[in-house]
Amino acid sequence: MTAALVAGLLAGFGIAMPVGAVATYLVSLTARTSLRIGVCAALGVATADGLYALVAALGGSALAAALQPILLPLRWASGLVLAALAIRGAVTAFRQYRGRRLAARSGEDPPRPARAYLALLGITLLNPTTVIYFAALVLGSRTAEAVRPLEQGVFVLAAFAASASWQLLLAGGGALLGRTLTGRRGRLVTALASSAVITALAVRMLMAPP
Repeated sequence: MTAALVAGLLAGFGIAMPVGAVATYLVSLTARTSLRIGVCAALGVATADGLYALVAALGGSALAAALQPILLPLRWASGLVLAALAIRGAVTAFRQYRGRRLAARSGEDPPRPARAYLALLGITLLNPTTVIYFAALVLGSRTAEAVRPLEQGVFVLAAFAASASWQLLLAGGGALLGRTLTGRRGRLVTALASSAVITALAVRMLMAPP
């Protein structure tokens, strides 16, 4: 039981801690909106990690083999979605800057918490690296004895808890960033920097060898 708990925590932190395009977007979204929206978005990312941990724990090698033919389409879909988010963020930042609008925007409402949750859930589910990562961990740690359902459940819950704690930390950082950069120019620079990072990561994802 303890081994499953530790393995799940390490797996969750291992997939969540590298700061990629999704993490960058999460911080930027929280900085532009509110901590409440950021928390919902963070839980969307953690839910996807938990679902992939569950599927990997149950599916094992059969899951990894089934995903192999569609890895390239999934990678392209994920990259294009992230690129679209980067472009939208940059365009919105310019419009706000030119229109002298700050956090209280009159023309555009921030995303609702439920929408932020579903958006980040969908973006994270598009990333096939997550499920391959969890499948490799499960297969590598498997012994000759069958893994009990209780241990599988502990592994999945621990992975979700680890991912959720890290994503919530990122959302909190985004909220602090939003409070610090209250000026028009500060928000513009932050939004453009975030869009540039997301674009670079999306291009890297699209250009990666199959």
